[in-house]
Amino acid sequence: MSNATDTTDLPDSTPSRWQEYQKIMDNGLWKNNQALVALLGLCPLLAVSNNVVNGLSLGLATLAVLLISNGLISLIRNHVSSDIRIPVFVAIIATAVTMIDLLMNAYLHTLHGILGIFIPLIVTNCAILGRAEAYASKNTLDKALVDGFFMGLGFMVVLVLLGAMREIIGNGTLFDHIHMLFGDMALNWTIHFSDDYQGVLLAILPPGAFIGLGLMIALKNAVDAKKKNKSPKDLGIPIQVTQKTEATNKTL
Repeated sequence: MSNATDTTDLPDSTPSRWQEYQKIMDNGLWKNNQALVALLGLCPLLAVSNNVVNGLSLGLATLAVLLISNGLISLIRNHVSSDIRIPVFVAIIATAVTMIDLLMNAYLHTLHGILGIFIPLIVTNCAILGRAEAYASKNTLDKALVDGFFMGLGFMVVLVLLGAMREIIGNGTLFDHIHMLFGDMALNWTIHFSDDYQGVLLAILPPGAFIGLGLMIALKNAVDAKKKNKSPKDLGIPIQVTQKTEATNKTL
């Protein structure tokens, strides 16, 4: 009896491009968030996240640098020797940071002065060099851009949430001085939760940044643990699905 089986009609297990993009998005925003999981870029994250406008501004700058550097590195990945790739990556990142720094100084001068040294320090952010080496240098332009966008977005979300938490607790406001980023149209965007609120000084001081980030990391770990407990357990019994053809019903 022939035991041959036909697997030509089985669904293709190769993920589509959109599935790959979704995986990159989930990786950047949650599973491998550079601030909450990789714990990279903590120096600027903790230093400027005392309100929303500072966190959002630095987050946007970091996102822009990630997009530019990932895109350029992906384009030249086949033309750079492995011996000099790191210096080349650093030069590209430094060029992108210089562009963003000059643009912010020209069009957002007040905000540029507040953020100060932390804009040029984006060059030393290990998250950017890490994505360049681990992903952009090994993948096509479209995937590198998607990875840069969502890695930057995940980092920016943490900055904004931490800044919002510290601003609300420390000052009793939200979106204070947001007009420095969006111009005169944002003059009335500030939310005051109470006129008599005295604020908690600890929240806007450096210890408040460490406490706030620790709470966010703990919350993420708790959510991940809850999801893991709800997921079906693997019983260790392999199951193979095959599709029989008419040939299996014939005897030789």
